[in-house]
Amino acid sequence: MAEPEVSSAAASGGGRLRNAFGGVLCAFTLLLIGVLAFSIRLFSVIKYESVIHEFDPYFNFRVTQFLSKNGIYEFWNWFDDRTWYPLGRVIGGTVYPGLTLTAGTIWWLVNSLNIPLSVETVCVFTAPIFSANASWATYLLTKEAKGTGAGLMAAAILAMVPSYISRSVAGSYDNEAVAIFALIFTFYLYVKTLNTGSLFYATLNALSYFYMVCSWGGYTFIINLIPMHVLLCIVTGRYSSRLYIAYAPLVILGTLLAALVPVVGFNAVMTSEHFASFLVFIILHVVALVYYIKGLLTPRLFKVAMTLVISVGLAVCFAVVAVLVALVASSPTKGWSGRSLSLLDPTYASKYIPIIASVSEHQPPTWPSYFMDINVLAFLIPAGIISCFLPLSDASSFMVLYLVTAVYFSGVMVRLMLVLAPAACILSGIALSEVFGVLTRSIKFQLSKLFDDSSASASASASGDGSVESSTNTTKSENRNEKSETAPKEKPSKKNRKKEKEVAESVPVKPKREKRLLVLPFELSVMGILLLIVLGGFYVVHCVWAAAEAYSAPSIVLTSRSRDGLHVFDDFREAYAWLSHNTDVDDKVASWWDYGYQTTAMANRTVIVDNNTWNNTHIATVGTAMSSPEKAAWEIFNSLDVKYVLVVFGGLVGYPSDDINKFLWMVRIGGGVFPHIKEPDYLRDGQYRVDAQATPTMLNCLMYKLCYYRFVETDGKGFDRVRGYEIGKKHFKLTHFEEVFTTHHWMVRIYKLKPQKNRVRGKLKKLKSSAKTSSTLAAGRKKNPWQ
Repeated sequence: MAEPEVSSAAASGGGRLRNAFGGVLCAFTLLLIGVLAFSIRLFSVIKYESVIHEFDPYFNFRVTQFLSKNGIYEFWNWFDDRTWYPLGRVIGGTVYPGLTLTAGTIWWLVNSLNIPLSVETVCVFTAPIFSANASWATYLLTKEAKGTGAGLMAAAILAMVPSYISRSVAGSYDNEAVAIFALIFTFYLYVKTLNTGSLFYATLNALSYFYMVCSWGGYTFIINLIPMHVLLCIVTGRYSSRLYIAYAPLVILGTLLAALVPVVGFNAVMTSEHFASFLVFIILHVVALVYYIKGLLTPRLFKVAMTLVISVGLAVCFAVVAVLVALVASSPTKGWSGRSLSLLDPTYASKYIPIIASVSEHQPPTWPSYFMDINVLAFLIPAGIISCFLPLSDASSFMVLYLVTAVYFSGVMVRLMLVLAPAACILSGIALSEVFGVLTRSIKFQLSKLFDDSSASASASASGDGSVESSTNTTKSENRNEKSETAPKEKPSKKNRKKEKEVAESVPVKPKREKRLLVLPFELSVMGILLLIVLGGFYVVHCVWAAAEAYSAPSIVLTSRSRDGLHVFDDFREAYAWLSHNTDVDDKVASWWDYGYQTTAMANRTVIVDNNTWNNTHIATVGTAMSSPEKAAWEIFNSLDVKYVLVVFGGLVGYPSDDINKFLWMVRIGGGVFPHIKEPDYLRDGQYRVDAQATPTMLNCLMYKLCYYRFVETDGKGFDRVRGYEIGKKHFKLTHFEEVFTTHHWMVRIYKLKPQKNRVRGKLKKLKSSAKTSSTLAAGRKKNPWQ
């Protein structure tokens, strides 16, 4: 009896040692994944410099500077008078504060530890840090659904996926930098609560949702996806108390916490994006009541109670739906925001809100963009879906639902490829983990079978027939011993004997069936593993290329390669530096809204519009000025106290994202508010042209003149490298604007409004000779320059 106890103790000790070693190896692998996620996003710093990228990050950087300098109370009450002149903007009530508070907290912590980091450095490296956090959160989420192996695989894939790298490189200080981590971590806590039924995890889930609300407007995706999954579980008969615990605290605590965020406020209970969660909340309670009554009453009484509960529940549901319909009907947009409507109806923005349709990241993606952003994951996702159904659980069904909804939204708006990336990585990790498990199991089984056969043949050749008999005797004795060991377990009672017999009969059948289904030939298994390694190598090479070349370049510093080598175009910072050093602090600068954040942050000058795009009329006013003749444009800008006008022009160096290519959106947005601006007036036979075939309205508008003024002096012909032809009107003079600065590569041009006396000298003489009464009447009859 002592020998079995010693062997069992040794086996249990070996199992504990194996588990401990596996845990250490898993932790070390996760550490390497975090280092990979952080380091692969540093190409922008290595190749260029530690600089903020794009447009929106400059506003976030400026707000973080204000927070670190003045404190959180001043931040909540900050009225910014340098934006949207003359309206201004209340920053604390119109910004999602999660990113700013996170970076400000990191800066305060490192400086408390006497690590002298600037606010800009912290902002540059916030996104790579949270990319590592997102990878670890992906591991936790996938582990809850399909185990540790799938979690490690999904975390490694997410660390390198190009779709996520595009918005999280060093310097990309935007809301998505921390929001994707919050999104994945909220989903993890929801699934964890589903699996455990713990109220502790449910409370953490509500807090994580609150952090997501603070970080990004995409929190509405969470508060609609989770109710859809709860409803799916109810419909498919998978209701349980764990489902109730996972959802009810999220709706109550999450909604109360979301209402504390100033930019959200009562929208958490008043807009259509949140109504689905409340409706599912009511349905969940009705179902919970039905199950509770069913456990208390007899079947006959349960039928009577069911009739009462269903009638009352339907009445409550109809009342709630009626209230929601009344609230929705009272809103012109039916309670939906413009961006939400553009997601539900992809044609809505182009029809009614051109300011949303004008943003490039709001356009639908092309098929090559999917291959660029998720690469080989597109081919692994179907296998991951199949794996989620073998077997189907609450967690795996949530993964499939997450993928389906993310695929739809990414097909409507290219920006939401970022939401698709975690789902694609999770399902691809599940697929790879399952495939590797099958292949390695097959190789192990085939090798063990091969060794057993070789040892048996060797023993047979050495001992002959006698050995065969002895082996059969030993096997018989082993079988007898096994029977003798199992006999005491079968003795206690007849019922237990029957149960044990059924279990003993059913157990051996299952492994045999699994082996038939899952064991592959040795050669095929080895080829499969080699193919997956090659596929993984191709994915890694593509991700590194995307991180180093496609997504590392900051938009404020441009580069190009030619036979002469690398060319750097630093015109944007050159122009903003000129504005900062050569204009007065109170001067107002007009430009298209794309450059508002950069102008305010880098030049420290007041702008008319910026990237917040909250006031369509104000943006339409600037668009109307750019679309009008020079005199009318001067009057509009002069009425807004504008002193300088900035335009971006790429015709000399071939920069395609210039104002000439964006000009039709200025016309459309301006024409949506001021009807005298008509898009057909700027098109020749339906085509947008700036050559000799362009319309007179196009050739005489302010945008054309500010971009192409003196352009013919560059090459003598006026050849536009972006449009690919010579411009139509080459020699002209400006009467109401004067050129004050043009950057080295002509990418940014700055003009100053001429004083009024230079253009209305004759009119002033008439006004001096006339009486004061006539001057007041003339001023009263003055035409509105915006019409």
